[in-house]
Amino acid sequence: MSLAPEAESRTGIQVLTRAVDIIRLLDIHPAGLTQSEIAEELGLARSTASRLLGALEAEGFVATRGVRGRYRLGAEFVRLAASARRQSWRDLHPLLVELSAEIGETVDVSVLDGDRALFVDQVVSGNRLQAVSAVGDIFPLHASANGKAFLAALPESECRRVLSGRLEAFTPNTLTTPDAVWAELGAIRERGGVALDREEHSLGICAVGAVIGHLDHDLLAVSIPVPSARFEGREDELTQAVTDFAVRIAETITQR
Repeated sequence: MSLAPEAESRTGIQVLTRAVDIIRLLDIHPAGLTQSEIAEELGLARSTASRLLGALEAEGFVATRGVRGRYRLGAEFVRLAASARRQSWRDLHPLLVELSAEIGETVDVSVLDGDRALFVDQVVSGNRLQAVSAVGDIFPLHASANGKAFLAALPESECRRVLSGRLEAFTPNTLTTPDAVWAELGAIRERGGVALDREEHSLGICAVGAVIGHLDHDLLAVSIPVPSARFEGREDELTQAVTDFAVRIAETITQR
């Protein structure tokens, strides 16, 4: 016996509502939740939670590590969110193109997204050896140039809250203690807000980054990732480039 059209419609809406509830729950728990925790928080049967999470994971909207791992928002959800946000910043893209052409390197723009930096736009250089990350990628605040620039711009209480958790080591160069990061933030402020990443997130990749202001309630940063072989000796040049760019962006945002 099949369901009546009205019953099928209600069932479909209920499934969609529950899937959205899972996404919203994971959005406020960036560290992730287990399947059992999700079921308990939302009052779902574990079998129902398992089916919904399986469907969301198959489409890339949630991701987990291992059979009993914690579920987090997936790359597809992040990519769509970044695309929607990026529409508000289309006027800034030509300036990214100009900056990339001036310095001959890839240029990224990211937004502060909770306790992480979310890449929302990028202009890739024409170099054969490139430093490239995809739009929608997420970077840690303590181990990236754009992330440390965000931290340096935050109020002290918020910054200390972010640094109170476990700081993952991505490379041997990653700063993994609050005291080490805090000292680095002082140096960033002395440089006028420009942060350096010396192979702290990925071996072989260095970067400079700086906050460029608020737009549509989002805090934005620009970063210039550079293969390590081309970074040494160019720190001053790249620092000046992002500093000048931040001034140009501030003027553009003010005129909007």
